[in-house]
Amino acid sequence: MNVAPGAWKYAIVPLLAAPFALVISVTASLVALAVGAGTLAFFRDPDRTPPPTGVVSPADGNVSVLREEGDRVRLGIFMNVWHVHVVRAPFAGRVTDVEHVSGANRPAFSKESDRNERVHVRLETDSPNLPSPEDADSAAVETDESTSHPDEPDSDAEVTLIAGAFARRIHPYAERGDALERGDRIGHIAFGSRVDLLFPPTVDVEDVAVDIGDSMTAGETVVLESSPGDLGGFDLEVGSGSGSDGRDE
Repeated sequence: MNVAPGAWKYAIVPLLAAPFALVISVTASLVALAVGAGTLAFFRDPDRTPPPTGVVSPADGNVSVLREEGDRVRLGIFMNVWHVHVVRAPFAGRVTDVEHVSGANRPAFSKESDRNERVHVRLETDSPNLPSPEDADSAAVETDESTSHPDEPDSDAEVTLIAGAFARRIHPYAERGDALERGDRIGHIAFGSRVDLLFPPTVDVEDVAVDIGDSMTAGETVVLESSPGDLGGFDLEVGSGSGSDGRDE
């Protein structure tokens, strides 16, 4: 079983303590073994295979946020304790910035979690799995242009790893300048909690293929379908999500 970096740091103590706990009782030893094994299971990191097309979910969990923010769309995914906590790239792109922001540790499902400690992984992308700027320009004729931000390039997107009440450690694997393929690992959150995807301005909320409460599988569930026109002239991205992605083994 593959595990995320740092998993053994948490699991080694109860696993080493298990034999000595036999001095106390068999029950104590079994509890220590269960804690160690449970920790490794929490940090499991299975391989994922993205589908041929479409923007994929960056995280396991359930959709907890889907809203418009100006001319952007935000998709938030809440991860419970039984979900895999490794975060993946939703589409191919280049990392332009990785920013750590200090904050609180409120429950990830609460509205106050927007002020929690977080790491922003900003991406520049021309992925064919996203609507093209030309499509967005055509749609903009029918919308209010007062919400536009002309200084922001259409290719910009952002994946945010958010800590929760028990999640105190965010571990980004991606660094500025890294080239990511769809489904590549970009980080994990120890014992938590929520991942947000801020789409490029070319995406409308009506384009998103999922809704509040839907179950997600990182690197496999399609959250935005690619239109046939968007794929013309491009080779399909075929990312296994298990190749070189900057993760320390």
